[in-house]
Amino acid sequence: MIYLASDHGGYELKELISKKLKELGKEVTDVGCHSNESCDYPDYAHDACNRIEKGDLGIFVCGSGNGIQMAANSHSHIRAALCWTPEIAELARLHNDANVMTMPGRFISEDDALMCVLKFISTSFEGGRHQRRVDKIK
Repeated sequence: MIYLASDHGGYELKELISKKLKELGKEVTDVGCHSNESCDYPDYAHDACNRIEKGDLGIFVCGSGNGIQMAANSHSHIRAALCWTPEIAELARLHNDANVMTMPGRFISEDDALMCVLKFISTSFEGGRHQRRVDKIK
């Protein structure tokens, strides 16, 4: 399951990501927001994070990607990484076992965002020396 969340600053990009994931046959749950009307990113980040279980992923978008990442990382079972290039998205999964990727809806192109999504959902945690580092986050 891939959970999507955004505020108004990330709404349009979230909609594009949702469409792409569904085209790829992925199971998606969009917790909102559902329009460009001003809203508060923590409401949607917390809702999505409360639903994420082991093995699930989240893709969250707000204007800068920072606020929604901070809200997500307040949950003990979440490791949210702010990504703006495919390489960073890949490393977030490969080295940090991130289960949520956040993106800056106002500062990333649609093409770059979709490439980040594809890298994030197709990369697995490498483990090894990275596992002890991830364990220290808790």
